[in-house]
Amino acid sequence: MMKILYSLIILLSVLTSANPATARELSVDLSEDVVQITAGFDGSELLLFGAADGMADIVVIVRGPIRDELVRRQERVMGVWANGAEVTFENVPSYYFIASNRPFEEFIPQEIARERQIGYQEMILTPKDDIAKAALDDATLGTFRDALIRVKQDHGLYGKKAGNVHFIGDNLFRTQLRFPNNIPVGQYAVDVFVFRDGRIADEHTTILGVQKFGMEAEVYDFAHRHALPYGVLAILLAAMAGWFANIIFRKG
Repeated sequence: MMKILYSLIILLSVLTSANPATARELSVDLSEDVVQITAGFDGSELLLFGAADGMADIVVIVRGPIRDELVRRQERVMGVWANGAEVTFENVPSYYFIASNRPFEEFIPQEIARERQIGYQEMILTPKDDIAKAALDDATLGTFRDALIRVKQDHGLYGKKAGNVHFIGDNLFRTQLRFPNNIPVGQYAVDVFVFRDGRIADEHTTILGVQKFGMEAEVYDFAHRHALPYGVLAILLAAMAGWFANIIFRKG
């Protein structure tokens, strides 16, 4: 709370004291710099707030760690569902959130949306395998692409609808950034754009960290540093749990 009040004071001082000829178009801050994943973590919300010209439009995009994503098609073979064709897309944001003060399709030209990957339809998702690029036509790749986005949305990692940016008075704005309980660990880019007359008048990028703390961090670190012992330990614990459950049910 103190960070929010302090940041708001800074923003107000910028608005009231800056020289209009030299002042930046945009000022942005977050209520927290790190999303802390601890035991019992059930998701988190952060407040993004800033100052900009109230006559302009604001777009906020949060993109998570980049990774390769595999998409498989389920096919029915002799009455049994089995894995069929598959495509691996490269450099896919593991998390994507977008918010704006009004529908961004109304004020962002398609070429700028494509260049900055604003909106799911404008995300550049490229097959990693050159064979897949050559073997699959655009329509088939589009089907896999849509499936990837749909799965991400079902898991809560891609928003099913855009968030809202609210103006407070003439210049201050705010929006809520929502992170689900399955949010991946890593660094996130928070991009804020000011649009005026169909062009980007100003932009600002803030880096946000998502980290594990406490016992969650220790288990996560051990699993990544000692993958084989961790796997063996997990199997042993699962076997012991099954053995104890079997004894309990036998006594019952």
